[in-house]
Amino acid sequence: MDERGREILAKADADQVRFVSLQFTDLFGTVKNVTIPVGKLAVVLQSGENFDGSSIEGFARICESDMVLRPDLDTYCVLPWTATHERTARLICDVHDTEGQPFAGDPRFILRRVLDQAREMGFSYNTGPEVEFFLFKMDGEPRLRPVPQDVGSYFDFSPRDLASQVRNEIALSLQAMGIEVEATHHEVAPGQHEIEFRYADALTSADAVVTLRYAIKAAAHSHGLCATFMPKPLLGVNGSGMHTHQSLFTLEGRNAFFDPEDPYRLSRLAYNFIAGQMAHARALAAVVAPTVNSYKRLVPGYEAPVYICWGQINRSALIRIPGYLPGLGEGSARCELRCPDPSANPYLAFAAMLATGLDGIRRDLTPPPPVEENVYEFDSAELRSQEIASLPGTLEEALQELEQDQVIAEALGEHTFRRYLEAKRLEWDEYRIQVTAWELDRYLTTL
Repeated sequence: MDERGREILAKADADQVRFVSLQFTDLFGTVKNVTIPVGKLAVVLQSGENFDGSSIEGFARICESDMVLRPDLDTYCVLPWTATHERTARLICDVHDTEGQPFAGDPRFILRRVLDQAREMGFSYNTGPEVEFFLFKMDGEPRLRPVPQDVGSYFDFSPRDLASQVRNEIALSLQAMGIEVEATHHEVAPGQHEIEFRYADALTSADAVVTLRYAIKAAAHSHGLCATFMPKPLLGVNGSGMHTHQSLFTLEGRNAFFDPEDPYRLSRLAYNFIAGQMAHARALAAVVAPTVNSYKRLVPGYEAPVYICWGQINRSALIRIPGYLPGLGEGSARCELRCPDPSANPYLAFAAMLATGLDGIRRDLTPPPPVEENVYEFDSAELRSQEIASLPGTLEEALQELEQDQVIAEALGEHTFRRYLEAKRLEWDEYRIQVTAWELDRYLTTL
């Protein structure tokens, strides 16, 4: 065992850890877990932990199911909500086959591979996701009905409100786990909230999103609430997004998106990157807005992007350029992609986002002129005159676009691309044949 492994063992002993949660995600970003007693940790650090991959969505067939979890030692932390007598540490793992090779369907490996491509081009990729979610009381059994925990709105201040307590508890938990929280606040809709944490390299950010989701659920559960990352749980109010700020830095640490002479303070390379994401936006939607419900958020009028355009002050645009912050200097140069939502697998989402941006750089693409008006107010003639296309209106439409996108297919890899399309088509078909309450209310007695 190397020195780093011995440090982790010593840390676990000092933290009085009793169990270790070995975590990874399936195709859809759901956290999977194998828990071991701390006494087995030394063996796992040395040899990994075997598991059956055939039971994991999007992984292996039964005939090739043996897989190995290899802990990433940089992800060690104690889960702060576990009791002293069962104190548990977390290690996020990479998935390998029994020959010691990275498994092609491991979402974390897929992101690593695209990050390596960026590095070969001379760049590192930073992301700063803003994760929105709802807190609900659950009213009724056995069918659960979401009831907003509060009636607050954007940035409302309620010092004695339960949601404020829950957000503070989440922030403290995340900070204890090494995630630097920058802000928490109430969002626009009743019961809706947002947690922002400091930007980091995309792999660290993706790990943080996964951690954030179950930390929020743990905090909510301890207060008798249900936290959900469903993009559109309530009709007639804003849905939850995962707006993601992005920038490329050179390997020497300079922000490659910054140009002080440009009106938006963006470099040519930044415009290439933006143009690449716009060119692939309709296919990209299937990865960053991956559920049937995602497309009930992506409708006009609720601050979610529908139209494929970019601008600075325009929150109706797909890509927004946040205002330059002199105190941060060139580090504040970035673009914000507004269509992702928190149901996405962050590893696959960031991999696809980066791959499409890099494609724009390789092809030296130029975006159309910025749009600074409220695009929701444009009629069809104005949209046509400015050549503004729209995102897909359904998951089925997004999957049709994804199937034709070679850049995203190569980013995800043949194994994951094929299985992702299969699984999402099954999801769409299952939804398509449902008889909904709306249909019964509309037609049962009138037809």
